[in-house]
Amino acid sequence: MRRTPVLALAAAVALTGALTATAAPAPADPKGGGPGHGPGHGHGHDTVRFATFNASLNRNAEGQLVADLSTPGNQQARNVAETIQRVDPDVVLINEFDYAPEAVDLFRENYLEVGQNGARPIRFRHAYIAPSNTGVPSGFDLNNDGTVGGGDDAFGFGLFPGQYGMVVYSKFPILASRARTFQHFLWKDMPGAMLPDDPATPGPADWYSPAEQAVLRLSSKSHWDLPIKVGRKVVHFLVSHPTPPTFDGAEDRNGTRNHDEIRFWADYVGGKRRSSYIYDDQGRRGGLGRGERFVIAGDQNADPYDGDSVDDAILQLLDHPAIEETRPRSKGAPEASAAQGGANTTHAGDPAYDTADFSDTAPGNLRVDYVLPARRLRTVGAGVFWPRAADPLSRLTGTFPFPTSDHRMVWIDVR
Repeated sequence: MRRTPVLALAAAVALTGALTATAAPAPADPKGGGPGHGPGHGHGHDTVRFATFNASLNRNAEGQLVADLSTPGNQQARNVAETIQRVDPDVVLINEFDYAPEAVDLFRENYLEVGQNGARPIRFRHAYIAPSNTGVPSGFDLNNDGTVGGGDDAFGFGLFPGQYGMVVYSKFPILASRARTFQHFLWKDMPGAMLPDDPATPGPADWYSPAEQAVLRLSSKSHWDLPIKVGRKVVHFLVSHPTPPTFDGAEDRNGTRNHDEIRFWADYVGGKRRSSYIYDDQGRRGGLGRGERFVIAGDQNADPYDGDSVDDAILQLLDHPAIEETRPRSKGAPEASAAQGGANTTHAGDPAYDTADFSDTAPGNLRVDYVLPARRLRTVGAGVFWPRAADPLSRLTGTFPFPTSDHRMVWIDVR
């Protein structure tokens, strides 16, 4: 979740070959969603399944993910692949996948395209990966501890360039030439940015010096707008992974950044007036035009009721007039909340919507992973892959220390 600078163009990785505009046959229902919302229900030829999964495929050393994926024997990667195979998305964002373009094909060939534990292989002909701000040295003492260097002083927390990055796999063509990335957008260039304040000084919004604000990027990883060609139509897959709103002090520098990373998409789809300040890494300005189709996806690290995020941070999306709140749910999450107790007993939110299994001392289990479509898209199903403990597939979710990830895959079906 939580790089000598890397100068690299976005790497769009695609396999050649014809791609049909129909979804692959659904596997067995993973029993993760509510009634009628599992992959065994309604995932037909006229629907497209969009998903997000913080798969915890990040590693502690540069090159380790490539090493782990170079052979088909890594158990955690097998579990991630099986989870994806069971849900069978047509387009999926994987958060916490270290930036290593060679890892994209290794994971596809050694894991996704190999049936895991009886699940059907899944073939994504298209993929997209691009650099992340994580681990890229800023050259400044961003955490104000008196020293410069380390993960906390990088543009996004990370021990090496690209740690905790992300990748998108798709059965449909990704129009890479039209993709937009926002890795370098400066936080200070967002009007009314919630820049953190140093509580020990009288000045406002002064945790970061003017010199730091002049280089500090908004995205802790990046924000991508990936146009996906579905038949004759284009759906913009808007993906990101805002920083966790914790691991800071009274200045709340991570909480305020999380809020504004989420706000970025709210403004991007909010019409010309709201998005006019935005510029991408190629210098093109503005956001999506009105009426364009989009799906916002990612681990937003913000719960609408509980946890440490700035109040109403995720409501910027959930209450947005252009966005549909889909409310994916599972049967396993409320069971886990009740069994674990602890901080979960104090929560205001319904545990059926939880997507992450966090520490029961604090913050407890939360809803932090989202797939949110434009209102003009018709959502016909949604779910969270969190089976009940008695379900054989619960071996993929498990309990701490988790066999796969502390997050659960979330999906929606749109017609």
